[in-house]
Amino acid sequence: MPDKSNQSTTNREASLSSWKEYAPAVNRRSLLAGTAGLAVGSMLSASTAVAQSVQTTGAPHASTAGNSGNRLYSSNPTHPSMTDISQNPANVPPPITRTEPATVRLEFETIEIEAHLDTNTQYRFWTFNGKVPGPFQRVRVGDTVEVYLKNNEDSWFAHNIDLHAVTGPGGGATLGSPGPGEDYSFRFKALNPGLYVYHCAVAPVALHIANGMYGLILVEPEGGLPPVDREYYVMQGEIYTEERFGTAGLLNESYDKLIDERAEYLVFNGHTGALTEHYPLQAKVGETVRIFFGVGGPNYISSFHVIGEIFDRVYLHGSLETPPLENVQTIAVPAGGSAMVEFKCEVPGRYVLVDHALSRAERGLAGYLYVEGDENPDVFTSLDSDSETEGSEN
Repeated sequence: MPDKSNQSTTNREASLSSWKEYAPAVNRRSLLAGTAGLAVGSMLSASTAVAQSVQTTGAPHASTAGNSGNRLYSSNPTHPSMTDISQNPANVPPPITRTEPATVRLEFETIEIEAHLDTNTQYRFWTFNGKVPGPFQRVRVGDTVEVYLKNNEDSWFAHNIDLHAVTGPGGGATLGSPGPGEDYSFRFKALNPGLYVYHCAVAPVALHIANGMYGLILVEPEGGLPPVDREYYVMQGEIYTEERFGTAGLLNESYDKLIDERAEYLVFNGHTGALTEHYPLQAKVGETVRIFFGVGGPNYISSFHVIGEIFDRVYLHGSLETPPLENVQTIAVPAGGSAMVEFKCEVPGRYVLVDHALSRAERGLAGYLYVEGDENPDVFTSLDSDSETEGSEN
């Protein structure tokens, strides 16, 4: 009987030796088999200074799975036995209170890990610090930023980082592409305030991004941002699998679908149900919510919309010093782009985050915002005593 461990090692080494020349015809089923939980320990030990943990209270939700035609309004089931890479949208560092530039250290660890994707589906994600998107980073304009990136020893591929906030070749990516167990570092000055995407830039770049390697870095302007009651971190991504949407088991990535831009899954914060079942956003009537929104992509433009809300202020393209647009229903955010939106919650209920290319909701792209508080009939009320208000698009 062949030695399975030796075979797995051989496959892993073969993949590493050819990562720069990724072949569309490669079938990675044999490579992926038997590696569940490969990097769980590494994920749990990721830098707490970077991947902050924020406790949230439970929000009401349905216990049944969302199926075709009903994904906007039904939650997905929980899977406690599966590793979860979804980023809690409340994991946002607090506003910067200092008034002078400082030297800031950012730590990243690139971790490849098999984790929950959909109902009975798993996928081998490539991550920054074990989460998708990677940790939200917050610095101030004028800061000197030191970036330290380590590639976990259990990775199969080389990884690096390109931060759009960097003024310099490759956004830092040209300075290194560490293989498993290796690391590199660099320094840059945050010259321009704004909300910027970061991502892995090892070839093929689109594949590394699609597998989960993207995040946001906020460079606050000198005067900071206006205070709000709650800040959330949401990113949209695409996943390209050989298998059709909804197939059970451990899925393979598809290079052909990637370059043809035919995503099987579209997600907020890593996987289907991440912002419905696992980490729905929460607020109270009267509070102002700010969402830092980005599109990892790598290919699709998002028409970001919150069903039942109007954005009071929109900072398009992550530009924080340009006067915001006011009273906006839907915003277009390109792949590799971002926006900051703010709105006051006037009426209690469940609001649905979507890309208004609404067919994408059928492939997993939806999130919830639960607003609690007293009813506000002056703003919104039914004229029918027995009418239900949930479940309609505005």
